[in-house]
Amino acid sequence: MRLIDICVFGDSIGKGIVLQPETSRYKVVKINFEKIFGLEEINIKNYSMFGCTVSKGLSKIKRHATELMKYKSIFLELGGNDCDFNWNEIAENPEKEHLPKTPIIEFRRLYENLIEEIRSNGGSPIMINLPPLDPKRYFNWISKNLNKKAILQWLGDINMIYRWQEMYNVEVMLLASKMDVPIIDIRSAFLKNNNYSDFLCYDGIHPNDDGYELIYKTIGEQYMFTVGY
Repeated sequence: MRLIDICVFGDSIGKGIVLQPETSRYKVVKINFEKIFGLEEINIKNYSMFGCTVSKGLSKIKRHATELMKYKSIFLELGGNDCDFNWNEIAENPEKEHLPKTPIIEFRRLYENLIEEIRSNGGSPIMINLPPLDPKRYFNWISKNLNKKAILQWLGDINMIYRWQEMYNVEVMLLASKMDVPIIDIRSAFLKNNNYSDFLCYDGIHPNDDGYELIYKTIGEQYMFTVGY
């Protein structure tokens, strides 16, 4: 029997959160990981949490530092919340400067610290990049009950939301190369589809059931290649 223990630190996407259109409530998808990874048994400890940033992820890793060496791999899925803004403040004051939850220089520094923390405790990190968002859907979602005109004034155009998130995705890719961390590219698995939005919920940012199936299939394929199974 092939048994593997892995650990995940991430945000709501790492957790497997889906927004249900009928109720506007969130649920966690159910996935057969054994089938995806082609293993008879796989143990997954998931420390992902809704709204997690790289700073919160680092704090969690420090709290569980003594456990890290027992896992074959430690998956890191972070960045989607770091690049987000306080849209309520932007709607009220579109003329002012507004910073993301984690400015990109700080994002880079903290993510480096996070990787070093894992390695110093005997863990083997594997990074996962960011799935793309749908800028129109996400704009409608974050501006719900807010001044859409003011938010759009600050953005310049709706597609700025996509471009901004893409900068953080590039940062993740560069960091993986700089620190020699294996990376699993789920973003390309979405983008190679003509209508990648078909794999996203109506909030424009969370994958739907098909999106998660695509993510886990991609992780399974690339992980087997990465670790040599």
